[in-house]
Amino acid sequence: MSENIIMCENLVKIYKTRDLEVMALQGLELTVKRGELMAIVGNSGSGKSTFLNMAGGLDRPSAGKLFVNDKDLFAMKEGELRKYKQKDVGFVWQNNARNLFPYLTALQNVELPMRFMKKEKKEEISGKEYALELLERVGMEHKRHSKLSELSGGEQQRVAIAIALANRPNLLLADEPTGAVDTKTSGYILDVFRKLNEEKGLSIVIVTHDRNLAKKVNRVVRICDGKVSSEEIVKESYEERFKEVGDLEMASLHESFAVLDRAGRLQLQKEDLMKIGVKGNKVRIEVQEDKIMIRAPK
Repeated sequence: MSENIIMCENLVKIYKTRDLEVMALQGLELTVKRGELMAIVGNSGSGKSTFLNMAGGLDRPSAGKLFVNDKDLFAMKEGELRKYKQKDVGFVWQNNARNLFPYLTALQNVELPMRFMKKEKKEEISGKEYALELLERVGMEHKRHSKLSELSGGEQQRVAIAIALANRPNLLLADEPTGAVDTKTSGYILDVFRKLNEEKGLSIVIVTHDRNLAKKVNRVVRICDGKVSSEEIVKESYEERFKEVGDLEMASLHESFAVLDRAGRLQLQKEDLMKIGVKGNKVRIEVQEDKIMIRAPK
């Protein structure tokens, strides 16, 4: 078993219509370690949700390499991909309608995915006991008999997390899990993720626009125009305290790094270039001992 739960190299995704081709990912290079809790951020259209869909087996790569839990998603046939989605990954959506059946109770919603497990796995994961355990883990056991209309947005999302855990996945993928809830509920949902990560060692990748949420994880990867442009990693000397506290005051304890691709190319943020007066597509570069200086052309 490799140390990385996700490994992608030169990952490309092209969406084609009759008149148009859109390159959503342009050679993405990214690894996620087993047991890691990390966030992916980026503007709309940057490719972050496209990556999540491919890691979850919901979409196929156009080119490159993508391994999840040591399985080659690029080479999988449809039957293998279906088994992969049933066994290896759990998915939490922003839109609760994709997670929950409104005419079922919270408990019945969590039990439902277990009915689709293979016979050899049913004994391990089926039954009301395990569903109740999951609801308790997300703080929703007291609402087990409530239906969708009787739950708040935050409560629905916590039930959705329990559903995503019903198949005991190795990897949990969450696409904008706090996009439809308030700040307080957002913090509670992240606490659920952190607890799952720390107590169960579950690997969790969160795609989000919520910078407050992103600041509370140990690593933040920024995707821009289909490539990784930067990473923020909590400083090693504060890592243990960060795990204990995990609040917004700790945000300044992240170190920021620009990321080089395999060809040594560097992607700079437009906002940073504008700050130094760069208006076009040309810059001046000067090497000074251990520094590379980038300046606007005169």
